[in-house]
Amino acid sequence: MSDVEVYQRQGLGQPSGIGKRCGLVLVDFVNGFVDPALLGGQHVAEAAGRTLALLQAFRARNLPVAHSRVVFAEDGSDHNVFCRKAPALTRFTESAECSQILPLLAPEPGERVIRKQGASAFFATSLADWLRARGVDTVVVVGCTTSGCVRATAIDAMQHDFMTVVVEDCVGDRAPGPHQASLFDLQQKYADVMSRDALLSVIS
Repeated sequence: MSDVEVYQRQGLGQPSGIGKRCGLVLVDFVNGFVDPALLGGQHVAEAAGRTLALLQAFRARNLPVAHSRVVFAEDGSDHNVFCRKAPALTRFTESAECSQILPLLAPEPGERVIRKQGASAFFATSLADWLRARGVDTVVVVGCTTSGCVRATAIDAMQHDFMTVVVEDCVGDRAPGPHQASLFDLQQKYADVMSRDALLSVIS
């Protein structure tokens, strides 16, 4: 029995669907997650390039957009266990070049920028309340890395009772194995995994 057959036999992988109003969450599309010398890779840069058309579509439809950045204090006062697991994160401070959002996807006025010290853009932030206040019932997740902060954000979106979509060609990772495994698991249990063009054909 294949992996897919095991999940199908247990009734997993059902669609959660798309509701009346989508909000786009761009997770950690910052310089340091593109640079392979720090925490990134070419796959992330490719995902960012494909995200631009999606971001423009959300803007054209006046749908809510939020961006997240990893930001730690310059003096190290908020360093946590996440920093122990990935010490390079301590370099992601407010003014550091590695923590700046990619110019290609730079926020526009009215878009929310979430500063976080954990994996999920929802954890210990006001993102869920901000989205709900704007009538969002479906969270569309793009960004990096697929196996890390994207996965954590998508799971938390579902746990906040948002219908959740992960855009498979607008998320990236530093290695293909974790990327593919995470997309499979997200599709089976937490989110609908769709291509950019498929999503664009159904959102209003």
